[in-house]
Amino acid sequence: MTKVSTILTGGTVVTMNDNYDVFVDGAVAIQDSQIVAIGPSADIRAEYTADEIIPCDGKYILPGLINAHTHAPMTLLRGLADDLRLDVWLMGYIMPTEREFVSPEFCRLGTKLACAEMIMGGVTTFADMYYFEDDIAETTEQAGMRALLGQTILKFPAPDAESYEGSLEAARAFVEKWHQHERITPSVAPHAPYSSTKDMLKLCAQLAMQYDVPIIIHISESAQEEEDNFAEHGLRVVPWLKTTGLLNAKVLAAHCVHINKSDMATLYEHDVTVSHNPQANLKLANGVAPVSDMLENHLTVGIGTDGPASNNDLDMFEEMRTAALLAKSFTNNPTALPARQALTMATRDGARALFMGDKTGSLEAGKYADIITMQASTVHNWPHFQRDENAIYSQIVYAGKSSDVESVMCHGRWLMRDRQLQTLDLSKIMGQAHDFAQKVDDFLSSHENDVVSKLLAVGGLERAESFEVQMKARIDDADLVQKLLDHPDVEVLKRMNYRQYDTYFTFDDHDMGRVRYREDDRIDERGEVSEVRARLTFTMPTKERVFNSAVLLSHSRFIAPADRPLRFYQEYFQGADVQVLEKERQRWHIHYQGVLYYINIDSLTEPKMRDMFIEIKSRTWSLLDAQHKADGISRMMDILDLPQGAAVRQDYLEMTPS
Repeated sequence: MTKVSTILTGGTVVTMNDNYDVFVDGAVAIQDSQIVAIGPSADIRAEYTADEIIPCDGKYILPGLINAHTHAPMTLLRGLADDLRLDVWLMGYIMPTEREFVSPEFCRLGTKLACAEMIMGGVTTFADMYYFEDDIAETTEQAGMRALLGQTILKFPAPDAESYEGSLEAARAFVEKWHQHERITPSVAPHAPYSSTKDMLKLCAQLAMQYDVPIIIHISESAQEEEDNFAEHGLRVVPWLKTTGLLNAKVLAAHCVHINKSDMATLYEHDVTVSHNPQANLKLANGVAPVSDMLENHLTVGIGTDGPASNNDLDMFEEMRTAALLAKSFTNNPTALPARQALTMATRDGARALFMGDKTGSLEAGKYADIITMQASTVHNWPHFQRDENAIYSQIVYAGKSSDVESVMCHGRWLMRDRQLQTLDLSKIMGQAHDFAQKVDDFLSSHENDVVSKLLAVGGLERAESFEVQMKARIDDADLVQKLLDHPDVEVLKRMNYRQYDTYFTFDDHDMGRVRYREDDRIDERGEVSEVRARLTFTMPTKERVFNSAVLLSHSRFIAPADRPLRFYQEYFQGADVQVLEKERQRWHIHYQGVLYYINIDSLTEPKMRDMFIEIKSRTWSLLDAQHKADGISRMMDILDLPQGAAVRQDYLEMTPS
């Protein structure tokens, strides 16, 4: 007889091989890290012996599950900000918290918690993309799991790099360090097309192909992504990615919720694989991926949970069941994505999606011993019917639970025995995660109720203080300004016409100030929009000082530019009241007696006001300078024959009904 390390015997062996062989009283012979033989128990026991023979009566013996898409350290952000739109959730809460807290220590602790959860749920292999991926790799290696790990690359600063060049160099160093490891496969992970440039994606593809490692990237996760890409590049996301050369590498594409059949043909042509993440897409209301169409178009599709901050768990049994049920509802076809196909996507096809199909994903001689056992005789999975050969897949997918998983082996090493983790100290990890959550709560609480802090928490925006002196007065005729422009002490520097759309967010506590979102549409000589810009301005409603009874000193804190859509700010700030103003503005930049001033002629169109207004203003930096410029404004009012009493102290928002 041949001596092997371990024999699992007596259970129902569900091989998930190409023939879908099932051995009701089966056995698996294991030598060190590899599977040696699979078959009926009597045959295996007749040919092999082992020091460790494990009876598995009443259990299923399965290949370890493959989680095809995660952001493992985000276990530490689980439940942080739920029931929000993707951009508000990501840019308003997750990214600010990541900028504050993500570090090597964060990634190690979050990955330990993720590995513990995945092992206890029967996952032996996962794909990840995050920051400080080298620390994630070391933690995963110590936990004993198998993984495809992607070092994230962004076109803007990330927690582990100040620029995309830094991210790219970090990715190169990561790949060079790990690309020969037996369980860790490094990869290059440009976050998404919208967070990358064309040159970046070309460089990512070159790096991946140089070392023959995969690329992980989010593709077509939301409808907005498709719309924005077409507006910017004139192409849908997948065709545009093809022009970058990225698809020439081995690519694992996460989500693909909004791809069409033409996109699928392009992905198939380039051997791109897909991770389907149904629960995260449902939770963030991004839509339902056309999985049935992908499979009909011969794409290799695995199943992933996505990050535990957007799912909110790493439970592949829930994910399999959701994938199967959702496909039926989406296509109005109860035969779509049957249980056997769902389990295939979570095992054999999941491994193929991670470009590991020759190593894991099914129980076959020569593959690594990535194996789980799970209880088959639980109350929620009883009784069993033998008539239909596919019934066992239904039992596992529709009735099985992650808590049924009893033991987990990866690469021939036990990671869990009888529900007891072997490589991780769960109580210690959970205690450390609890302490971290308190720090995050304190951080978010500190900026949640302070408008400036909340503004600054939104990435990519910088604070800049601004003081200005200004005078506003009602006028009957816009031509009045010509008297000033023709004055010998005035030099006209520039003239512009704008159409301005202002949205103000005000709060119950007036001491919190208010936020203005402004879109400036610059109008050219033909009356057409030639340029659009948007910016945020934070102001306090009170004025700092009054000069000469007519000129006001005001204080603004500009947070600019506004690079998110208006809806984002509406949901993020959640103002007690939202007011909208629209106006036509003629603007001149002038020198009056050598000092720079701005002249505006405004007509309010929403809400409609019959009066026109003239504004004269200038930025200032000291009280002495402010007084000097206020005196200049008073002299210009004399030129315009505007008495001091004509000045209006209210701003436009205060003149209009709430």
